[in-house]
Amino acid sequence: MDFSLTFSIVIPTYNRPERLATCLQSLTQLDYPREQFEVIVVDDGSPTPLHDVVEPFRDQLSLTLLRQPNAGPAKARNTGAAAAKGRFLAFTDDDCMPAAFWLKTLAARFEQAPDCLIGGHTVNALPQNLYSTTSQVLIDYLYTYYNADAEHARFFASNNIALPTVRFRAIDGFDTTYPRAAAEDRELCDRWLQLGYPMIYAPEVQVYHAHHLSLPSFWRQHFNYGRGAFRFHQVRALRQQQPIRVEPLSFYSDLLAYPFRSACEQPAFVSGLLALSQVAGVAGFFWERLHQPQRQWQFEG
Repeated sequence: MDFSLTFSIVIPTYNRPERLATCLQSLTQLDYPREQFEVIVVDDGSPTPLHDVVEPFRDQLSLTLLRQPNAGPAKARNTGAAAAKGRFLAFTDDDCMPAAFWLKTLAARFEQAPDCLIGGHTVNALPQNLYSTTSQVLIDYLYTYYNADAEHARFFASNNIALPTVRFRAIDGFDTTYPRAAAEDRELCDRWLQLGYPMIYAPEVQVYHAHHLSLPSFWRQHFNYGRGAFRFHQVRALRQQQPIRVEPLSFYSDLLAYPFRSACEQPAFVSGLLALSQVAGVAGFFWERLHQPQRQWQFEG
């Protein structure tokens, strides 16, 4: 298949026009030839259409706006990927601001590993918000746990990943049975690895993430992560005919200690919020389990 561009940047969005505008503004600053990338914004059924948000950027970016009925970010990303003209798909979110060198560093990686799924480093753009900080500290910890060997990474969040368009389409993209922004990225990574495809962690590939959280939205975020986690383990167990796997206790003790080892403001408070995130996740996990069709699930420690 011939592609006319190197990169297609795909951004799912729902009802966050100001954040989308900030994201698009950051893309106008990319240090990469304009004729070699496009931007595809997929409006996931926002109450107010986003034409007026996108229109001011059309003279600075090769920009396509697609709209679909509300179906979640997994479906929105697939919709964008289906329209892509780039050899590689680069996914980010509407509350992210890719660094100016984002595509340039991705291109350098793909020159060495053109068939890989590449994940970059996400920087919290709201360090004064301890709820946002804690959510990013959790991701940082997961990356140290799952991606200790950068050449054999196991998990990336979907706000900073890139992969070959042909392979993404060949595996049918994200699993659209995940209706929320929760665990659809874990499932994609797991399926990618199961097919024998490599994943590489590239920390120089950076985006800045401005996800403002309060205590209620922090709880809701991690409750939904727990719901997604149950769905992920359910699908994985069925696919591999294995029990649902639970991480060892050391995973959680190391998580709570992580803020004290990293350059983190108020590590004790952040550690407490990490504990709360796990309580919310467990609550979401078992809430989802109770609302699934009856089945005896086995758990493996």
